[in-house]
Amino acid sequence: MTQLRLNLYEWLSIELWPLGSRSNAPKVYALLDGARDPRIEPLVRTSYAEFSCLYSGELSPDLSAAAPYLLHLDPQQPYTRQLLEKSWGQSWGCIAVVPARVTLEDLRNHLRTLLRVKDPDGNWLVFRFYDPRVLRVYLPTCTTEERHTLFGPVVKFIAETGTGHSLISYMIDPAGGPATQVSTWPSADVVE
Repeated sequence: MTQLRLNLYEWLSIELWPLGSRSNAPKVYALLDGARDPRIEPLVRTSYAEFSCLYSGELSPDLSAAAPYLLHLDPQQPYTRQLLEKSWGQSWGCIAVVPARVTLEDLRNHLRTLLRVKDPDGNWLVFRFYDPRVLRVYLPTCTTEERHTLFGPVVKFIAETGTGHSLISYMIDPAGGPATQVSTWPSADVVE
């Protein structure tokens, strides 16, 4: 038996792209919270990848830097590895997996509907659902209707755990309840 150690990117690649990067494979997007780290916006903008800010209109530089961004991840491109290695364990955001037919614009339009919520007193609040610390607390409390509203075209949300050594995949359960799967970064896989 040989011990095969997976580095962080190898493990995340297996988790995020179990079907590879074929044209009919699900698309993987990072949903990043620019307010978490000043490196996020420049990294997104210099990736040369398909991306979109979830905020609309002309933004001040400060608001642009703190805005949420949606970035298409491609396992064949160096920016994906760079982003995942810098961000994992830092609560920079979460991952959204969508069917191949869903475009960036479709996903952006859906996610924009979730950016503001009303509190019990009728006040509008910013809802930072893309923060993995928020997602991990919020999703388990959702009703079936709330889960369907949150997911829209998304088939899976993936969030890092507090340690960064595991991830939680949230899916819509056909029975209507929460469906989660935890995956831990293996220190070694046994290969015969």
